[in-house]
Amino acid sequence: MRSIPRLGRDGKSKVQGEGIEDTKRNKTIADFWKHAYNADMTRRFTRRYFLKLILGSSATVGLSALGATCYSALIEPHWLALERANVPLVGLPEELDGFTIAQLSDLHRGSTIAQEDIAKAVEVALQQAPDLIVLTGDYVTASARYAPSCAQALSPLAVHTEVLACLGNHDHWTDADVVADALVQTGITVLRNAAKEAKHGLWVAAVDDVWERYADLDTALEGVPTDAVVVLLAHEPDYADEVAADGRIALQLSGHSHGGQVRFPPLRPPILPYLGRKYHAGRYRVGRMWLYVNRGLGMVDPPVRLNCRPEVTILTLQVPSV
Repeated sequence: MRSIPRLGRDGKSKVQGEGIEDTKRNKTIADFWKHAYNADMTRRFTRRYFLKLILGSSATVGLSALGATCYSALIEPHWLALERANVPLVGLPEELDGFTIAQLSDLHRGSTIAQEDIAKAVEVALQQAPDLIVLTGDYVTASARYAPSCAQALSPLAVHTEVLACLGNHDHWTDADVVADALVQTGITVLRNAAKEAKHGLWVAAVDDVWERYADLDTALEGVPTDAVVVLLAHEPDYADEVAADGRIALQLSGHSHGGQVRFPPLRPPILPYLGRKYHAGRYRVGRMWLYVNRGLGMVDPPVRLNCRPEVTILTLQVPSV
């Protein structure tokens, strides 16, 4: 059986020993297929086909964009994530090894965050049976009239364990005293440049809002033993650089950034707030101090989340291994 000829780019046979007739026949075959291919492509890429292709592609892109918009506005904002982080603290008493802290932040009760959304986060936190619960600011958006309903949704926390809280910039932009009073009436302790002993050897301090320049770390730490392990509640995370330089805080817990609300990993979030641009989500080591930034529960305009689910955090304090 004769070899089936293979044609090169010049249309000539690559089989050795073929004659002139084989070469002509193979060139004729190549011309035939070239003509057939061109004719088929001409028939297929008519104006109508081209328009169908473009419109179909546009529809696909449009549907994808619509789907992403619906997801980021209607689904992810209510898809709560439970995050866990271990934090080794030098000087932590042995009996507090494994001590757990639940953190909720940036509840933003308002027109887009309902009381039921906060209640769901409270339920998730209580299911973890933490030893202590902390709240790191921004309980309302736009109006302090939302403070009572926010506090009511948070009230089951104080029934089960101690709850310590600081205020955020949105609380001051509405009415900080009204917000604080609403929380206090449900049994939550609001620390404004003050501290409280949580367990023997473990203190929790809190500064008032950094953005509005009410924070006073020295006042917050008055009366705290110098050998105590101190956890600081500070709404704005970028305050950590100043706190770490002070040297008296072992762990800072913050919120404020919302994680950016919209993220395109591995890139940084495109939009981050003042004092939440350097440290925007998760655990950081700042000098000798630890920092954890909670992505929050609520949102600011535009009220969307993408690759940045709302969060309840469980932090486990640990005695460092030698």
